[in-house]
Amino acid sequence: MIRAGVIGVGAIGRHHVRIYNQLDDVQLVAIADPDEARRMGLARLYKTPAYASFEEMFDRETLDVVSIAVPTVLHREVTLAALERGVNVLVEKPIAATVEEAAEMIKRAAARGLTLMVGHVERFNPALIELKRRLAAGELGHVFQVYARRLSPFPAYIRDVGVVMDLATHELDIMRYLLGSEAERIYAETERNLHNLYEDMLAGTIKFENGIVGVLDINWLTPTKVRELRITGERGMFLVDYLKQDLYFYENSKAPNPWDAMALFRGVGEGNVLKFQLNKVEPLEAELAAFIKATVNHTEPAVTGLDGLHALALVQMVLASAEQGQVLRVRDHVAAHGWAEMMGAKT
Repeated sequence: MIRAGVIGVGAIGRHHVRIYNQLDDVQLVAIADPDEARRMGLARLYKTPAYASFEEMFDRETLDVVSIAVPTVLHREVTLAALERGVNVLVEKPIAATVEEAAEMIKRAAARGLTLMVGHVERFNPALIELKRRLAAGELGHVFQVYARRLSPFPAYIRDVGVVMDLATHELDIMRYLLGSEAERIYAETERNLHNLYEDMLAGTIKFENGIVGVLDINWLTPTKVRELRITGERGMFLVDYLKQDLYFYENSKAPNPWDAMALFRGVGEGNVLKFQLNKVEPLEAELAAFIKATVNHTEPAVTGLDGLHALALVQMVLASAEQGQVLRVRDHVAAHGWAEMMGAKT
């Protein structure tokens, strides 16, 4: 049995507790959270020991794996403590508060021969997995644009980061993952409307090295939750609805074929709409199962520390562009901050 623990059992961590409790070949050993009512409620529900501090949990329990779902500013401290005890780590996204902290975590995990996986849970959404497969097969032809909408009501429980760190991290990771290309330049505008400390709205564009344009439309200001991704190419458009785990294809009826060199000059036309049949799963359960599998088999996790570092670097560049009010060239920013070696590090 793999002995699992969870540190931080709030809005997200409590679901890690639930899933570890139901996974085969995994034993939920303990949880830790400074909020007494929160930890004791779960301790009674799942009949597991609960600790006020992660230090006490590490002192008194023997763990193989741990999920870390504490505020972002604490990710480095808690992750390094777990790695020092020989515990494999899944840390919620974003991997850390800074690129430098993320690089330190990656190096420590590698030095100890331990798994460090980052909780970019949308990678495990069946609709995204199918989209990735179809893009890799060339079904969209040449890709022009990827457009991400991630809209939510204001989350009163998030006080330590803004909407870019909380929500845009998902989309930045997904764009890089799907397109297989690094960002070339970034321009972003942010606003603070309801949050008293951080931005709660982002409008941004990213030009990737392969020529594809990414668009980010993200906020905490919309009175309903929207999670959509649209990828437009020469043969039509794919639409992902993350919440429903649905994938659609909107066909370009005038899409070119290899024998029709003039087709691109004729524009596009509305064609058929196809909804793919997918086996729907809980993405977090698939993520934790993948984490356990990587740990047991000593294989590279599905979302590496380096993946998390790249997503975080993009987040920090988006914020820098918004603060400076200008287009940011990625290579220049990376060089100026000394990130090049970190972003090329091995996990």
